[in-house]
Parts: sequence; C-alpha cells; structure tokens
Amino acid sequence: MKAYLTRAYLFSASHRLHSDEFSAEKNAEVYGKCNNPHGHGHNYRVEVTVGGQVDATLGMVCDLAELDTFVNNEIIERYSLENLNTLPEFKEVVPTTENLSIEIFNRLRSGFKPAEVTKIRIEETAMNSFEYSAGAELR
Repeated sequence: MKAYLTRAYLFSASHRLHSDEFSAEKNAEVYGKCNNPHGHGHNYRVEVTVGGQVDATLGMVCDLAELDTFVNNEIIERYSLENLNTLPEFKEVVPTTENLSIEIFNRLRSGFKPAEVTKIRIEETAMNSFEYSAGAELR
C-alpha cells in the first residue's frame, strides 16, 4: 500500500517568455505581455507530492524535515529571487512554468530518496497552475 504526502513551498522569481526561434512579432503574438523585455515576476507556490510506504517508526511517508531541507537546498535556494532566463537550465528552453515544473520534478526526483517524488504542482497566479507527474517522460 502506498501513501502520499504533499507539502507546499514558496519562492519569488522573474522570467521573460521569449523564444529566439521566433521573430519579435511572433514572440509578442505568442507570449503577449509576458514577452516584456524587462521580464516580470511571480510569487510561486510549489506543491511537492511524495509517495511510498508509511515508515513504521516515523508513522509517515518520509521525515518532513528531510524533505524541507532537500527542497530548500535544491529548489528554493536555486530559484528564489532569480531571473529564470539567466539560469543554465533555461538557456535553450523558454522558462515557462510548464518547463519550470519539469525542471523541479527532475531535480527532486533524481535526488530525494527516502520517498518517491510523484508530482509537482506550481501555482503561478490565482488563475494559472501547472502539474508534472511521475509517468511523464523526463527530458
């Protein structure tokens, strides 16, 4: 039997949605105000879902302090108050929140071992949220 735990984290970052493969006109058409040359920021809320067997000693899927430390080290410290466009993982990939979800999922899944990272959900605004989950093809 598998149990799941979802924990939420917050960070703020900026980005500009822009593709070098598009003309200036096409970028404006596709990304609209999100193509602002100066970028724009978001207060992201990231939900990390992990799953696994309930540890008999802990009574939980994983130690929350271990999860918090790992997410803080791998995600919050990396992305908080950063311009996503300047980070190596977004040099050739448009830093949409879909792509940010994939990147965060891959970073956490490859390094957090006490439980399996099964899903990432990011709220970018009150109107936009994005999910990436286990079973999706990793890039």
